Amino acid sequence: MPRTKFSLAEADIPTHWYNIAADLPGPPLAPAINADTGKPLTRSEMARTMPEPLIDQEVGTDRTYEIPEQVRELYALWRPSPLFRAHRLERALDTPARIYYKYEGVAPTGSHKPNTGIPQAYYNKLVGKVGLVTETGAGQWGSATALSASFFGMTAKIYMVKVSYRQKPYRRSLMETYGAVCVPSPSPETAVGRAVLAGDPDSPGSLGIATSEALEAFAQDSSLGYVLGSGANHVLLHQTVIGQEAVRQMELAEDYPDIVVGCAGGGSNLAGLAFPFLGAMLRGGTPVRVIAAEPAACPTLTKGSIVYDYADTGRLGPLFRMHSLGHEFVPPPVHAGGLRAHGIAPLVSRAVEDELIEPVAVGQVACLKAGVTFARAEGVLPAPESTHAVRVAIDEAVRCREEGVSRAILFGLSGHGHFDLAAYDSYFAGELTEAEADDRTLDRAAASIPQVAAV
Repeated sequence: MPRTKFSLAEADIPTHWYNIAADLPGPPLAPAINADTGKPLTRSEMARTMPEPLIDQEVGTDRTYEIPEQVRELYALWRPSPLFRAHRLERALDTPARIYYKYEGVAPTGSHKPNTGIPQAYYNKLVGKVGLVTETGAGQWGSATALSASFFGMTAKIYMVKVSYRQKPYRRSLMETYGAVCVPSPSPETAVGRAVLAGDPDSPGSLGIATSEALEAFAQDSSLGYVLGSGANHVLLHQTVIGQEAVRQMELAEDYPDIVVGCAGGGSNLAGLAFPFLGAMLRGGTPVRVIAAEPAACPTLTKGSIVYDYADTGRLGPLFRMHSLGHEFVPPPVHAGGLRAHGIAPLVSRAVEDELIEPVAVGQVACLKAGVTFARAEGVLPAPESTHAVRVAIDEAVRCREEGVSRAILFGLSGHGHFDLAAYDSYFAGELTEAEADDRTLDRAAASIPQVAAV
């Protein structure tokens, strides 16, 4: 019987996080900018929102950073996560491709997000914070924050994008089970939320709006630590436990990926899987093609511009050099709430700019169809976000069939879809639509991007 599952032992949990900034060719990563001064963000300014160790990880260029033992002990609740060979999917597609997937749905909250939630809670606890505040799209990051806060005896308050709050009520229930307070965003609790509601009482919300609300709440209470689930360098760093494990598991499979695919919203899942493979390639190792699968409803990489822009709609935070659609962009209310981000991680943007990552935009109907195909073959129900990676992996496997070529395809199954059955209900009822961002909306949002001189 061919081997299907490739598992590592608890002792194989990575001891260090990997920082691709150490291996990127060309100039250093562009710094974040203080919007008030127009100058690079200083360390003291960064210290207002993150503990010192996270600042080191955010701006440092060391190749590795040690994972604290207490963090590794909590990782051991589910890590190392398994890697599977999708034999049944290969047969269903009649493809010569070798398809593998790294499954992060085994985490307590069902996705990859606790990989960074736990260390961020740990570092904030060390500096005396008693609670955490954050934003969340589909609720996976909110769930991870609630879980992580619970582990360290902290409170948690999560501003959840309103459309996802309504679509995914059990995500809210999970957060509340862990002891968190979950608020639909935009909310009347903050000045930013009230301003949005005044202009559009029926606003579905966006990650940018929810981020502004969380930052406003953080600024008003010094006992809280602000944590974020994607985009920042230190967040991507934490997620590289995924790819590091996958490298070793591919060795167990006596194979190596020709193609690595990850869904892309803020960028942490994609980076977590792909960066260790890209780093190995940049250091002279085997070439690999990396594909970022993003939603056509929020085409940040495929239609956005590389600019300095705010990560939040209310312009409370600094400016980052990244692919952005404009901080005022509000995507259509698609079910992949975790991918509805107007901007993506600067490190991912840089990798795309350097042609190390190839972006592809896919529609949600095609993605849910791929999710059903995968579930019926492999038995795992993917989250709507993860179906974007499934869609592209299937497309690449079909291309292998058409070309008569066997390639190894590795994709990230970033989370299960057990809390996302409403999306599948809509798909089976024929009610799901291809909600693509229209040019008028994109042009209007792009006009919100500030004019910033290169630093």
